[in-house]
Amino acid sequence: MALVEFRSVSKRYQRVVALDQVSARILEGSCTAVVGPNGSGKTTLIKLLMGLAIPDSGTILFRGTDIRGKYAYRRHIAYMPQLSYFPANLRVSELFALLPRLRRQPANPNPLIERFGIHTYLHKRWGTLSGGMKQKVSLALALMFDVPLYVLDEPTNGLDPVATRDLIRLLTSMLNQGKTILFTGHVMAFVERIASHVIFLVEGKKYFEGALKELLTRTRTSSLEEAAVHLIMNHSGVQGLEVRPQPVRTES
Repeated sequence: MALVEFRSVSKRYQRVVALDQVSARILEGSCTAVVGPNGSGKTTLIKLLMGLAIPDSGTILFRGTDIRGKYAYRRHIAYMPQLSYFPANLRVSELFALLPRLRRQPANPNPLIERFGIHTYLHKRWGTLSGGMKQKVSLALALMFDVPLYVLDEPTNGLDPVATRDLIRLLTSMLNQGKTILFTGHVMAFVERIASHVIFLVEGKKYFEGALKELLTRTRTSSLEEAAVHLIMNHSGVQGLEVRPQPVRTES
């Protein structure tokens, strides 16, 4: 069953086409990675789902309902942006207290604070944190809510190997509990460890959507990194396998 569905979604920023007739489904209980080269439209797809941008055409459904002009559905989503912006003078402890009040939802940050070692800098102000520290806090702020869908934009940016390992273990546990995860990523090894499904974008067009195993079979490769290279090279006309943009799904 699809928790989220994109139907022929397009978005343009002036002369730049960010997304071009993209259709995709996020299955309930799955972990779906949106991958592709820089500028392929990954973050735009996430922003459209979160209502942070409006599609020029097409429809986005959450649990079968069109989200256009609606905002209540976001209570069922925990979102981590690619870059989090908070007032520089707020302490980390204040952020963990503030967000549940803003969302009017309970949260359980303590296990995440311990897992990512955040307890050592709860007293620090947001503006003084390093990039890696901010990333750990941003992850904890998103994952501390009990919701059906977690949307993470480049969650591994700036993470050290230990934190990345801990994130993999945490997301795996969440999936075992029936949660749904949608994330963008460029570290193919991380995507392979956690994702069951992949949406591959190149210059705003969808070149693949489906199970990770299907992508490897289709491209005759043994790793996602090799499959991605084949898709990108084929798109640019250099060389590679015969892989074309997948057709737009029509609804009956």
